[in-house]
Amino acid sequence: MRLELTLALPRQARSVVVARHLVRAAMVEMGVSDDCVHEIEVAASEACTNVLESAGPSEEYEVRLQVLEDRCVLRVVDIGQLRRRLRLALAADPDDDAVAGEGVLLMQALADRVGLATLPERGTVVSFEKRLVYAEP
Repeated sequence: MRLELTLALPRQARSVVVARHLVRAAMVEMGVSDDCVHEIEVAASEACTNVLESAGPSEEYEVRLQVLEDRCVLRVVDIGQLRRRLRLALAADPDDDAVAGEGVLLMQALADRVGLATLPERGTVVSFEKRLVYAEP
C-alpha cells in the first residue's frame, strides 16, 4: 500500500500535536506495529518542534508523510533558513551531547535516517526515514 499526506499547519506549538495525531492515525490504520507507530510519532513531534524552534519566520509549515510498502518518510518543511544551532546538532556525532540537542538525538535513535536540507527559495527540510514493522505480516 502507498500513502501520501501533506499537512499545512500554522507555526504554533499546538500544531505539533495535530501533526503527531494524524501521523499516528495513518500508521495505525495501515497496520503498523504499536512500537513502530510510537517511534514514528515521537520522531515526527521532534522534527516539527525543531523546525518551529529553529527555522525561519514563515506563518506556516508543512508536514509531508509518505508511506511505501516497507518504509515511512516524513519531511517537515519551513520557508526560511535553518539556524546554526540545529544545523550543528544534525551534523554532530551522536555521542557528542555538547552539540546535539535532545530532540535531534531522539530522532536519530528512533529513525533509520535523519536528514537536513536548506533549499534556496524553498526553505528548510528536516526529514527522517524509518523501516516499517507491521503488526501482522
